[in-house]
Amino acid sequence: MKVLPFTLLVPDDKSVISEHIELPYFYQYLHRHDEWQITYVESGEGTLIAGNDMHAFRSGDIFVIGAKLPHLFKSNPEYFSADSNKTIKACSVYFNPNGILASLFNLPEMKMVNAFLAKNKHGFKVPYGFAKNLIPKIFNVHQASGVDVVFNFLKLVNGLQDLNENVESLCSDLYSSNFSENEGMRLSKIINFITENYNNQISLEDVANTAFMTPQAFCRYFKKHTGHTFISFLNEVRINDACKSLIAGEKADCISGVAYKAGFNSITNFNRVFKSIIGQSPRAYIDTYNSVSRVN
Repeated sequence: MKVLPFTLLVPDDKSVISEHIELPYFYQYLHRHDEWQITYVESGEGTLIAGNDMHAFRSGDIFVIGAKLPHLFKSNPEYFSADSNKTIKACSVYFNPNGILASLFNLPEMKMVNAFLAKNKHGFKVPYGFAKNLIPKIFNVHQASGVDVVFNFLKLVNGLQDLNENVESLCSDLYSSNFSENEGMRLSKIINFITENYNNQISLEDVANTAFMTPQAFCRYFKKHTGHTFISFLNEVRINDACKSLIAGEKADCISGVAYKAGFNSITNFNRVFKSIIGQSPRAYIDTYNSVSRVN
């Protein structure tokens, strides 16, 4: 199975596709496909860009990505280092309810499953407490052959449906993913530039030049396709990086170092932006994370 920007090539003899990968880093381009995607991150850390939203990911996470939703698992910068010995591992299952599986999903018994998928059309993150029960179901699909693939797939889908309201949406229901492949490739180039340079001082002119657009045209384009202004998107990328640093063992008195590492040139601005995005101060965020970790 070869993944190209916005295209997933599905073999004619498969109704459910699965893959288990171990690579230096995740596929690094924004892409989408007609299939739903269930991905278990066995090892690896980074940022999932899904539609117009971002989510930190780490080992043990499970994400369900809706059909046609542009997405990108962006591995942390250290995975791209020339001397890095880090690797990512992931197991993914792909399925298209409107494709070769349409007859299955049209059965009366699948009514509740269809309703669940429609309600969560852009996908969701599986909470940690539920992930451990779904991980073996994902591997069972990947390891099965013949008719057992379908049987195990139904068990996996049923396990997802049992989550009910216990899911975290990947992006807003209002998000529209209807844009061309060329636009997607251009947007991928823009996002890659931002995620590779966010810890430096990059300007609107810098990122507009990457897209071969004027700053004014770029602002309109970026807002239309991501729902973000350039600054709001850049700030979310930086705060996402800061959150990972804060819970990775950075001391509370080194918050300023985390801020500068993430690309902020003012601790006052960092604190303000952090609170506006996360809802609490960096110090409170560390305390909350530590208290939850002790309980678990």
